[in-house]
Amino acid sequence: MTVLVTGGAGYIGSHMVWRLLDQGEDVVVLDRLSTGFHWAVPAEAELVVGDIADQELVEATIRRRDVDAIIHFAGSIVVPDSVADPLGYYQNNTVKSRALIESAVRSGVPHFIFSSTAAVYGTPSVSPVAENAELKPESPYGTSKLMTEIMLRDTAAAHDLAYTVLRYFNVAGADPGLRAGQSTKGATHLIKVAAEAATGKRAGIDVYGTDYPTPDGTCVRDYIHVSDLVDAHALALARLRAGGGNLIANCGYGTGYSVFEVIDAVKRVVGRDFEVRTGSRRPGDAISIVADPSRARAEFGWQPRHADLDTIVAHAVQWEEHLRFLNAA
Repeated sequence: MTVLVTGGAGYIGSHMVWRLLDQGEDVVVLDRLSTGFHWAVPAEAELVVGDIADQELVEATIRRRDVDAIIHFAGSIVVPDSVADPLGYYQNNTVKSRALIESAVRSGVPHFIFSSTAAVYGTPSVSPVAENAELKPESPYGTSKLMTEIMLRDTAAAHDLAYTVLRYFNVAGADPGLRAGQSTKGATHLIKVAAEAATGKRAGIDVYGTDYPTPDGTCVRDYIHVSDLVDAHALALARLRAGGGNLIANCGYGTGYSVFEVIDAVKRVVGRDFEVRTGSRRPGDAISIVADPSRARAEFGWQPRHADLDTIVAHAVQWEEHLRFLNAA
């Protein structure tokens, strides 16, 4: 049996591929390489360059490799971009996911894990937020992911497909062994941007909004180490293969940090100052969102190993230095 990882040449997907290979799985990656990198896919995994909406390609790959599980990462993820281009996000995240789900059903794939987001909650009225909270996304990005969750729910009710939806909070850091990390040029993730500023790759960092109703006026997020996140996927897959039913679970630590707190952590870890510029709010940004991760712990025994902001930052900075070496080679 083989695991198909869509978007496996990207940031989180490449970490997932390494995690699966570490546990002895056969892996095939499907990625169109729009934001991912050929070199990010380990040699032990097959890379198929193509689009998840190419159903002929997807279904041929599933048959050829005897795929029993799909872990679906492929998609667009930048909240402000989704506000500017909602139709593009609905096409890439929702319409193409529908095609992938249909291919899974037609090919008899029994297990499906979907990369969703805390953006489906918007700014929750209760913190930390549990999976049964009201769903009120504040951006097309969040809505596009929620629509895919709904499609999975309805499809599983009609077909022999068991799924797990993992709602990510803010993913950061890099593989401690520096086998993978966030490599996208022009990335907008806070810790990635701050790490680039701290290592001289950017002139500084922009903070969007300092007038939010939070302790220091900046947005608050729950940051999760990418290695802990892919551990959650591996555990969720084992649960599905053991006969576990459909499940939606948060992936976060239950601790929130403001934008300024994260920037201070990066400066502290690196021991270097950099310019911080403040500006107005961005459309689509939730004020504060922190996970209640108790369901993931209870349902598949998830135990984070890197639940410390300084550790996440240190690994992110180490990856930036490693990227400098890779680009110079």
